[in-house]
Amino acid sequence: MGFKVSMERLRTRVAARSTAEEAAPASPAPAPGPVRTPTRVPARSLPALAAGLALAWVLPAALISMGVGIAVLPLLVLGVGSLLRVGGVLLDRLVAAALVTAGGVLAFGLLFSLWPWGLDPIPTSGVLCSAVVLTGWFFRRTPRLPLRFRPSDLMVAGIAGVMWHYLHKPLIGKGPGWRLEFLTTAEDRLNHFSYFVGIQHVGGYNFLHQEAAKAYMMSGEGVYPQGTHFLLAWVDSLVRSAADLGPELDTMNRYLLYVLAGYALLGTGLVWAARWIGGPRLRGWRTAAVLGTVAALVFSSNYTDLLIHGFDSTVLGLLMVALLAAFMVRPAMGTTEFLLIAALGLITVTYIYNLFGAVAGLIVVGALVVHRRRFRLAHWPRYAVAAVLALGVAGLPSVVSVLSELDVAGTSNLGGPSVGADRAILIGGLLLGALAALSPSVRRTASGQAHLVVVLGTGAAVGGFAWWQIHTIGQVSYYFEKLAGTGIVIALVSIGAVGPLLRGASPARVPVLRRRISDGLLSVLAVATALSLFAGVQWGMDSFKGMPSAWRNNPLMAWSRGDAWSDIGPRHGATVMGDLDGIREPVMVLYSNDDYKNLKSTWLAALLRSRGGDMRGFYETHWVNIGAAERPEPEHQASIEHVKKAAEKLGQPITVVVADPATGERIRKDVAGFQPRITVVVKEGNNWVHPWARSFPGV
Repeated sequence: MGFKVSMERLRTRVAARSTAEEAAPASPAPAPGPVRTPTRVPARSLPALAAGLALAWVLPAALISMGVGIAVLPLLVLGVGSLLRVGGVLLDRLVAAALVTAGGVLAFGLLFSLWPWGLDPIPTSGVLCSAVVLTGWFFRRTPRLPLRFRPSDLMVAGIAGVMWHYLHKPLIGKGPGWRLEFLTTAEDRLNHFSYFVGIQHVGGYNFLHQEAAKAYMMSGEGVYPQGTHFLLAWVDSLVRSAADLGPELDTMNRYLLYVLAGYALLGTGLVWAARWIGGPRLRGWRTAAVLGTVAALVFSSNYTDLLIHGFDSTVLGLLMVALLAAFMVRPAMGTTEFLLIAALGLITVTYIYNLFGAVAGLIVVGALVVHRRRFRLAHWPRYAVAAVLALGVAGLPSVVSVLSELDVAGTSNLGGPSVGADRAILIGGLLLGALAALSPSVRRTASGQAHLVVVLGTGAAVGGFAWWQIHTIGQVSYYFEKLAGTGIVIALVSIGAVGPLLRGASPARVPVLRRRISDGLLSVLAVATALSLFAGVQWGMDSFKGMPSAWRNNPLMAWSRGDAWSDIGPRHGATVMGDLDGIREPVMVLYSNDDYKNLKSTWLAALLRSRGGDMRGFYETHWVNIGAAERPEPEHQASIEHVKKAAEKLGQPITVVVADPATGERIRKDVAGFQPRITVVVKEGNNWVHPWARSFPGV
């Protein structure tokens, strides 16, 4: 009994002493070891919230009023990044913030599409910045950015610079009209430009304004995935610091620069994602080896042909798949950030290119299952609500497409000019990724298991789609090559997981200066090796029998030399289209005896006159091969029938512009008295003289 009383007194004294120590001021005496002070959670201050919301509206409005609205974009990304707790260096944080910002813009785009201000930069910027302020206040996040860098950040930035140099080089010194040679390499880009313009005209997503959008794009295209076009349209409003488009020719030139920047970001994003997946164990010369190998494969890839074929949404969609996969494999972040990036990353991918949503969905679900221990059981109801909300927003455009009588099975099997996925990189890269994930030092880690799930899930999606097409139409076609692009992306970023497996010297055994010099020399050697093996760089050595090197012949180098320019009539074709200013009705432009060139010239004229919707009827021009020198009677009459069909489809008078006077007179006689009325105008000197291949390089 006495022993129990003594123990009870001892407990009372210890508790009293602990209470006194907590209440007493900290002792000035130094602690025997490093003491980690608990993070103080800031209180929710209503005055601070009011000040933040005021700044969220005043600052963007001031920048836009001064004509520098584009400055809002980096400020928004920095604001988002300051609230995230992702990674340990500034570049990693900014990449995560860029992905979250893109997803946020696309999600809020649903609101912007329904309110009366459309994409006006002041209210859209104010709402987005206010969302950042409210999020920080609600979650009690103090804005903080890591000011740490890795030496390899310079390499990532350098690759971005190299990509931009080669992509922008053929435009240097050319006027706005001449630059259109690189915009009009394919009709697909003319379609994409019409979606981009349509969004700005209707003030939001075309699929939410399908009737109004018909004035600016071909019928039935209002339900095409519009994430790319919406992002670019919003960025364009910041660039112009205004809601109006301005002159159509200037708009086309800006859009071309956005497309080139998107491809440069794709190459840079692949390199960064490989480094992120490599993790903190990817150090020294091994980082250079990984980044150099991925960069070399990007530089030498046939995927520059995506630019030539006008696959603008594909480019940005592959970029988002790469970023999402990297963060899902190695979620070096808090649980809130993990779920936020998973949700907004999935929304971004599905809005930009819903076909890629199948792979993105497998990646997200697989990563959530593998990393399930990060989630608290008590919070599962919240997680379920968040998942339903994210899936609902992500799937909305696809649901609208299906309800708009989209034939999913038939569309999936369509043919068309495509950029083939390199089978060696696709298969070998995925196998290499699986090998790295299954290595003894990695397979028991959560990141290793998530990487294996991503590789297997992507392989299953691509392989399953191939099997379905082969059993349906007997071969793989257009959309298989598109989906296989996600396999290429996962294969390339998986190289990052191989780097840490390379044996390196223990830092403790080598002096710091000697180790840095050695890493520097080995890094240069590693990059040179990668460029030689995978990009065909010969470092000045003559090629065999004087033949051009593989580096010179790759599509990126061909683009940089200007080899990919498209014939749009006399060089500076936009000036030629300016001759049509006096015509107020729909115009069919026949400057060639090549039907495809006539289609592009007609489409270009419609877009430059903000009448892209005319192409609903004018697509008949694809079968009109008259307009220059006179053609034999059977060909001439066959073309005349399609001219009449175009007028009937439009249901209103049209004007046909030709380059050859004799052909013009012949057409006048053939369409005399036809209703709707067809007027013929001759613009001599506009004949196209280059061969058909120049009209569509890449085929």
